[in-house]
Amino acid sequence: MTAVSLLAIVGLSLFVWIDSFVVLVIAFMAVGLWEAAGAFSTRNFYIPVLPLWISAVGIAVSTWFFHDLGLLISFLTGAFLIVAWRFRAGGKWAARDCAAGVFALSWIGLLGGFAVILAGMDNGAWAVITFVILPVANDTGGYFAGVLFGKHPMAPTISPKKSWEGFAGSILLAVVIGILCAHFALGIAWWWGIILGVACTVAATAGDLSESLLKRDLGVKDMGSIFPGHGGVLDRVDSILVCAPVVYILLLAATGGFAA
Repeated sequence: MTAVSLLAIVGLSLFVWIDSFVVLVIAFMAVGLWEAAGAFSTRNFYIPVLPLWISAVGIAVSTWFFHDLGLLISFLTGAFLIVAWRFRAGGKWAARDCAAGVFALSWIGLLGGFAVILAGMDNGAWAVITFVILPVANDTGGYFAGVLFGKHPMAPTISPKKSWEGFAGSILLAVVIGILCAHFALGIAWWWGIILGVACTVAATAGDLSESLLKRDLGVKDMGSIFPGHGGVLDRVDSILVCAPVVYILLLAATGGFAA
């Protein structure tokens, strides 16, 4: 129900007034950065939230108006702001905290900025739907294949429930959805859907395992608790975030954007 509700909110923002999607991204970034700062604080990291929020707004707005160049400049500016803000506060572990802050901005702000770039592309609404729905297909296919056939753990020390059989199910369903999106929604050759499906499955799985490893190292079960029984925003979008730049690069290749 949580996933369906989130998809409905994203869909409404894209097809009713696409500019509102930028506001939605800012909101998700703000909550995600707050969750990350809180999770890191369990290991005595101090990440100042205010410069993270300022940077997130700057990234989303600059990217919407100036695309990839806006994303690059605003991210670098935000990283500088975080470092300057933290060093101004002083303390023994300032350098360590700065590294954690820039990591959080890279993970949530930079990757989230690619979602804004996708929304600004030709057929941007469907590009965003594709990058959101492919990780959902990855999770769904992986869940059912894992439950029915899972016998060989993929990374037992990080995520015991993930299996190679589930990974195969993820690829299968993501490829089917990718082909449908490519042919009916994105206006590109159907075989690009195979590449999208496989690439997003690999990226989504890597993102999910990476967050699981981070949570284990931080000693937290979930990154947040905003969704009762489902954790926080970062627990919902960990795999989706990593897919945004993957889909962007592949759509550029499929539409000849690199040649231009």
